[in-house]
Amino acid sequence: MVLRRGAVAAARAASAQPPENVVRIPWALRLRLQRGERGRRCGQGQTAAVWSGKLLLRSRRPELSQPRWQTVGRWERPQLVSAGWKHRKARGDYFQLEAVQEMAPALQAPQHQEERGPLFAEMGLQSALLTALQDLSIARPTAVQRLAIPALRRGRSALCAAETGSGKTLAYLLPLLDRLLARPPGPEPAVEKPEGSGPRSASPCGLVVLPSRELVAQVGTVAAALCRPAGLLVRGLTGGGAAGGLRRQLRAPPPGATVLLGTPGALRTALRRRFVVLGRLRWVVLDEADTLIDDESFATPLEEVLAHAPLAAGAPGPAGPGEERTQVVVVGATFPAGLSQMLARFVDVDCFVNLSTQSLHHLPSHVQQKFVCLKGQDKLPELLQLLKERSASSGAVLIFCNSASTVNWLGYILDDHKIKHLRLQGQMMAAMRAGIFASFQKGDVSVLICTDLASRGLDTSSVQLVVNYDFPNTLQDYLHRVGRVGRVGSKMPGAVVSFVTHRWDVDLVRKIETAARKRAGLPGMDASINEPPPKAD
Repeated sequence: MVLRRGAVAAARAASAQPPENVVRIPWALRLRLQRGERGRRCGQGQTAAVWSGKLLLRSRRPELSQPRWQTVGRWERPQLVSAGWKHRKARGDYFQLEAVQEMAPALQAPQHQEERGPLFAEMGLQSALLTALQDLSIARPTAVQRLAIPALRRGRSALCAAETGSGKTLAYLLPLLDRLLARPPGPEPAVEKPEGSGPRSASPCGLVVLPSRELVAQVGTVAAALCRPAGLLVRGLTGGGAAGGLRRQLRAPPPGATVLLGTPGALRTALRRRFVVLGRLRWVVLDEADTLIDDESFATPLEEVLAHAPLAAGAPGPAGPGEERTQVVVVGATFPAGLSQMLARFVDVDCFVNLSTQSLHHLPSHVQQKFVCLKGQDKLPELLQLLKERSASSGAVLIFCNSASTVNWLGYILDDHKIKHLRLQGQMMAAMRAGIFASFQKGDVSVLICTDLASRGLDTSSVQLVVNYDFPNTLQDYLHRVGRVGRVGSKMPGAVVSFVTHRWDVDLVRKIETAARKRAGLPGMDASINEPPPKAD
């Protein structure tokens, strides 16, 4: 009995002491070792896992493809196809994000009846606007229109954020024009002008600021179609010439302008010369706000335009001290970080309401997107092969470059290969740019080589292929470029092909691939305007 108790005590004492030869392997290292073991097994003749069924991401290496049913957790680190693309041996590798939906999210009807929202006829819009929508063959509102029209009809200043190609133009024009029709504008106020200075200044009730003459022409066409049955007058104002050209644009028959659309530079010149006064302004829209504020050539004249409008706190409204404040609507698919700080100089941003769609900052799930890792010298042969393989009935093609010099150089190459095309870039003279995009939209030429000038807001419903000859510099630029296909009104979802050449391109592709595998929004973009300014150091 005594010996048995002694043996038990000795065994307990031995178990209390830690073993001398135990090696503890960290969990992360253990996972890496397991992945390496699986890779060695595949290299020794065992087949890798090949997913069957429909895919979310299709890779050249089947073991890296991801099926639609697979979900990558928020905190997981997926194995990326582009993980090794900075190495020279990765040239020729590619992966493709498959289209998992047949139509744009903006056109999809909500699943629940209570989320469907009213039709245009049920929103309380004026009959003249409903007549115009019928003439345009527009029957059902998109997601952003169902969200924005009721809020903007109530007079709220707002940040309207929605994915590209979702119908944002009608989302802000319809409610703002409806407010003008509900309370018709009075006669233009008399403005004192120097003797012999010409006719009186234009005094619009609505102002839309846009970053390019092409957008002014496009939005002006839609606005004119909506305003014509209502008897409202629309004018477009673009620069690029002498000041007399601005006067002629404003004096074109019939005289007057209820709604004025213009670029920041042209509006600033017109305000300085008293061609335009904003004393009775009821609402102002900043469309494609990221371009207006991020680009220094637009930001400075924009601030001067806003300073002329009755927006500042304490200033009287358009009809006097008792009048409601001028309504401000900021519109875009992406927004710069300094947006709230800039607007806070002119308006109370705390009063803004945020109107954002669920698909904002997400990759379009109805558009096929292919990423190809190439040497720089291989991009041109790859592009020529793409263009020569396409048939005449395959729709229009947009080819994006990062600089005007690349646009011109690539145009000369296509000329040598007898490929008919157009070019559009910001260094062109205004007279040369006029009509280029309109000709492309009409289908006169099916290939357009351009810079990011054509990636913001322009209606490209005829485009079925976008080629990023130069990979975009930012994720925001990628979203805008991919939004040129699969738009509201497009007959086919379209596809995007991106050439990935530089190491910094790979950094962006990794973020895009990670977001696609996790079905999450792209990182580093925020649609909120009601944020406190950063604290000073």
